[in-house]
Amino acid sequence: MIAVDTNVLVRLIVADDEGQGKRAAELFARTAQVFIAKTVVLETAWVLQSAYGFARHDVAGALRRLAGLSNVVLEDAEQVAFALDLASCDVDFADALHVAACREAGTFYTFDRRLIRQGDAVGITVTEPEEIGA
Repeated sequence: MIAVDTNVLVRLIVADDEGQGKRAAELFARTAQVFIAKTVVLETAWVLQSAYGFARHDVAGALRRLAGLSNVVLEDAEQVAFALDLASCDVDFADALHVAACREAGTFYTFDRRLIRQGDAVGITVTEPEEIGA
C-alpha cells in the first residue's frame, strides 16, 4: 500500500499540469492500494474550492468518484462518506467532516449560524453554546 498527498489528488482530479496529471493517473493505475488520509481529503476539498473555484457539490462529486476507485482506501471511510453526503447538500466539506467525526458525541457546538441551520436541515444536532448567567 502507498499513500498520496493532496497535490497528487489535485493533479489526478484537475489535470491542469499534463505531466503531473499523467504521472498521478499512472500511479493510481499501477498500485494495488492507495491510502488517502482524511486530512488529505480535507485539504483536497479546500484546494478544489478555493484555488480552482469548484462549487461545493462539484467538490463532493469529485471526491466521491475518487473514493469509489477500487484501489482507494480512505482513512475513516464511513466518516468521509457521511461528510460527502452532507457536502452534497451544500454543507462546507470541512464543517461536514468535523460533524461526521463527532457524531458519537450527540451534539456539535459552534458559533457558525449557517452550519447550525444546515445541521437542522440534514438532521444533525448542531447548536450554539448557551450564554451562562445572562
